[in-house]
Amino acid sequence: MKMNGNEIRQGNIIKHQDTLWVAVKCNAVKPGKGGAFNQVELKNILDGRKLNERFRAAETVERVRLEQKPHTYLYAEGDMLVFMNSENYEQINLQSEFVGEQAVFLSDGMAVDVEFYEDRPISIVLPEKVILEVADTEPVVKGQTAANSFKPATLSNGVRTNVPPFVGVGESLVILTEDGSYVKRADK
Repeated sequence: MKMNGNEIRQGNIIKHQDTLWVAVKCNAVKPGKGGAFNQVELKNILDGRKLNERFRAAETVERVRLEQKPHTYLYAEGDMLVFMNSENYEQINLQSEFVGEQAVFLSDGMAVDVEFYEDRPISIVLPEKVILEVADTEPVVKGQTAANSFKPATLSNGVRTNVPPFVGVGESLVILTEDGSYVKRADK
């Protein structure tokens, strides 16, 4: 699907220089002299390179749509992660570095979406939030009731995050997979 260069928005995946890029930041610029353009920061989906590019309204780029297939995370085998297609039960092995930093949030039986481009896995979409238990944190300090004060905590998967002072060891918390930040206590 073709689109004009000034229509590129954050999150769009485009084919540029014979490879796939995701638009990380977009800034529409209208200088006093000359035509308007879209200054786009691109990140290569395949190897992680970054590129800053100017796209004028007259330029066309190819927008790519990725096919999402539901998968279930099964287990880790060395540096490989094993996923099973939820529809046809075929298994695929992916390098743990392919998933990146978010691999620490994977748990046995977790439903994820694997994004494919021409039958090649490109990325993994984890659930937005996960429930994890607090493995270690500082004890509650009496009288520390400031609304925006936080203390460090280590979660059951080894991720360190900041939690409110009332959170103790053994409590289940809702955590964002995007950045590992605390959302709230998990409902019991």
